[in-house]
Amino acid sequence: MQPTPQALARTYSDRVYPNPWEKVLDYRRVLDYAAAHPNAGRVRVGNALNLPAERVRGWLNDGIPDPVRAIDTAIDHGWLDPDPDSEVAAALVDLLAHGLAGGSITARNYVPAVTAGERVDSAEIRDAFERVGVETIRRNADLPGRATEIVPTCDGTVLGRCLVTMGAPTGVKTTLDQVPAVVWDVPRPVRRSFVRIYVRHRGLNYKEKSTTRIQVNRPSSFIKDLRAVLADVLDERVTASDAGITISADAVRELGVE
Repeated sequence: MQPTPQALARTYSDRVYPNPWEKVLDYRRVLDYAAAHPNAGRVRVGNALNLPAERVRGWLNDGIPDPVRAIDTAIDHGWLDPDPDSEVAAALVDLLAHGLAGGSITARNYVPAVTAGERVDSAEIRDAFERVGVETIRRNADLPGRATEIVPTCDGTVLGRCLVTMGAPTGVKTTLDQVPAVVWDVPRPVRRSFVRIYVRHRGLNYKEKSTTRIQVNRPSSFIKDLRAVLADVLDERVTASDAGITISADAVRELGVE
């Protein structure tokens, strides 16, 4: 299940390594060789591993590639290779739902941000971040006309990259053409939590009726996929069209959405 170390490394770009995971492997090879041959200098290490001596020198002098730092950070938080049945996986999938329905990940630095809504308040969003081990602050709270966002105070760029490996887009979300595959990897109760969060963010709240409707600017394939996830966790009626998804009053009550 995503995120994996390989997928996280590949969210980085590198002028030398088309596949940044190869950079992680080379860095590890250098450290392993140096540990086994403590008197070897950069030239000897480079020749032994067929790597440029200048690249080796930086790594031997405590230079750590960004993908390696990210992997180490993600390991410290327990985000990598999560067991689908684990609390970590459930927390990551819930945060993914908040991000897809009520947030964004910037393409510039990968930091995720989630905006509160009518049914989802800031406290719930902060709790979702805290479940994955990240503290948060409120951004734009004092700026008129700007939505208040909940953002991480540390390790946000690594968390955002992990969410991207799980299927979250960076920048605009209008091209997202399917529900992230990880939603099908986790147990049904976690999948149900995912759609409940999504509906609470995106479902229209009608005062005169209990039916709710999700209208999103997404390809029809995403709408059909989301409807399939809803149908998987609900017994009551859910219908879809190219314009959106209608969730019957009975299905809304079954999902526990007020």
